[in-house]
Amino acid sequence: MGFLDGLLGRTKVAKPTLERLFAISTAQITLDTSLGLAPSKTAAICFKPMASARFRESGADIEDMVKLAFRDEGTRMDRSVDEFGYEWLKLSDDDFEDLVTTIHVAAQSMTDDGFGEQLLCAVFGFEPGHVRFIYNFKRGSFYPFVPVANHKRDSERELQLQAKLEQELPIEPDLERWYPLWDAPV
Repeated sequence: MGFLDGLLGRTKVAKPTLERLFAISTAQITLDTSLGLAPSKTAAICFKPMASARFRESGADIEDMVKLAFRDEGTRMDRSVDEFGYEWLKLSDDDFEDLVTTIHVAAQSMTDDGFGEQLLCAVFGFEPGHVRFIYNFKRGSFYPFVPVANHKRDSERELQLQAKLEQELPIEPDLERWYPLWDAPV
């Protein structure tokens, strides 16, 4: 950030951190063996759309690329828009590694096309208990999210998961940034 940017209150948007995304692959072993949590076979990536033709083309290219590249692997993809206007690519696959790789490929493609700042998060589901691990692209960190009925969360379980996985996952240290994603398609 330059001097004038600081004076005028402008900040630069952080570039997405993509490589830390793969930490969920190794943590998945601990989640399974130590905590009895298995991948739910779904994951999603969320981004803020832009009203430009170039962005729409990029999104269509990414969707086509994911469908083509991972069709043989069995990865299925659905695209949706939530109530706030954010776009979601929901992925389904029996192989957890394919889900992580597909999320990374989509995020890398958006970044390469100049739209990395539009990436918001990736969500990985685990069962039983509707456990979610949310990856914040801007912060390069994960946090657990355990929703329960009536838009409440199991904060105690989230803190237990943090304690068990902080050696394996880059966990977001600021609990105020553990945003709930109630209606994520995972």
